[in-house]
Amino acid sequence: MRGAAAPEAAQGDMCTPPEAGITRVFQMLGKRWTGLIIAALMNGPGHFAELRRSVPGISERMLSDRLSELAVLNLVEREVEPGPPLRVSYRLTQGGHALRPAMTELTRWADAHLPEESEACPSEFRDGARPSGG
Repeated sequence: MRGAAAPEAAQGDMCTPPEAGITRVFQMLGKRWTGLIIAALMNGPGHFAELRRSVPGISERMLSDRLSELAVLNLVEREVEPGPPLRVSYRLTQGGHALRPAMTELTRWADAHLPEESEACPSEFRDGARPSGG
């Protein structure tokens, strides 16, 4: 009966450490802007300025840093187009495109389970709203 006790103990563990693979995924995708940059490139290559417009709020420096990180991970490749003017475009590699099913499922999950931004915050806590009864 020793073998039967082990599964009960395992079931009692409420928190278990995540697997190494999922840890690596969220270390990469968990960085601000990274997922949005990948999503922006899912429809095809883009130039730096186009990517900056596609990811509102990102600074040039942050976009450059994230694109460099994604290139090191072999998810994005950089291509210099002959000029003048000299232009650089970015495209997903095969590894980057392999994220499409996961990104699609994450989008479906968010649509089903995460409220829209306007719904996430009760009206009394939104900018410009006054607390009631205070």
